[in-house]
Amino acid sequence: SQYSAVDTNPLSVYIMQPIWNKIIKIVPLWIAPNLLTFSGFVMILFNYFLISFYDWDYTASGTSPGLVPTWVWLFSAFTTFCAYALDSIDGKHARRTQSSTPLGELFDHGLDSWATSIFVLSFFSVCSRDNGKTGVSVYTMYIYLSIVLFNFMCSHWEKYNTGVLFLPWGYDISQVVLIAAYLLTGTVGVEVWQKPLLFGYYITDVLVILLIGFSLFLSFPQTLYNIHRAHLKKTLKNDSLYEGLLPLVSPLLLFVLLTVWVVLSPSNILAKQPRLFLWMVGVAFSNVICKVIICQMSSTRPELFHWFLFPLALVVYAAISGLLGWTEEAVLGVFTALVTAAHVHYGVCVGRQLSEHLNIYIFSLKKRVQE
Repeated sequence: SQYSAVDTNPLSVYIMQPIWNKIIKIVPLWIAPNLLTFSGFVMILFNYFLISFYDWDYTASGTSPGLVPTWVWLFSAFTTFCAYALDSIDGKHARRTQSSTPLGELFDHGLDSWATSIFVLSFFSVCSRDNGKTGVSVYTMYIYLSIVLFNFMCSHWEKYNTGVLFLPWGYDISQVVLIAAYLLTGTVGVEVWQKPLLFGYYITDVLVILLIGFSLFLSFPQTLYNIHRAHLKKTLKNDSLYEGLLPLVSPLLLFVLLTVWVVLSPSNILAKQPRLFLWMVGVAFSNVICKVIICQMSSTRPELFHWFLFPLALVVYAAISGLLGWTEEAVLGVFTALVTAAHVHYGVCVGRQLSEHLNIYIFSLKKRVQE
């Protein structure tokens, strides 16, 4: 299927696109577009692990500001900008080198589905978790992450039904806000997040309110409107309501299971291991969404229940029933490692299959030699 995306965001159209059009000119023509996509993702990952090293439990910014060195925040601003730039020019570069493929599209959106959560998890280190005086609670973090992932899911669910990816306005805005937040933290210090900004509200409160407002009153209604318009124009990919709603079943069940674990965990697992738990949420979500993206690209039906829901249901049941007892944290650790390994394995396999099927290399513009 031909890839089509629509971008109507003024920030993107009038400010960012001209910048990307200048940057793209310096990229050598022999570089494969997927290499740009992957480099951006690696930078986000590296940055995430760097912040995790200084702030494993999200307390560094709150307890004693200065635990995270200034250069780390400035480096975060730099890597976020680079990743944003690379993610914005990979498609342009593919068209420039006439190497646009379904593999590239899947590679781009698949890595985006994972990067989305990593951006959010890195940002939480800026505002730190609630310590009674400042910060956000780990439950707010969980809800915040869920809303961002819900937004991501909406745009791909919409593409599954309409065949067109309407790029959410939130994407460019969130990237620019992230870069600004890191620069602000690096130049002024984390204290800036810990003083009320207006009427006793903190900057973090304002950002959370903006995010929820954007999602529920802009992105989601826009998605429903676009699907409704396609329905009226008779351009919907799926005739039945069941088929149209099918991709939402697994993500919603995933959210329900995770929320049950968060709320009913005997050892209060989210408060004990916020970084592990939220990482696992992001990886699980990414895997579920990748399946939807593949179904949408290949015009196949997604299965009702993603395989991952079964082991998760078992773990959640064992945890909330008290079966795991004091091993709950250890089990979360093992489970998170397995989920991450499974997701990486899945990505590698799909990449290999597509590269053989399309007779191309993933990271090179040379054609594969037919065996």
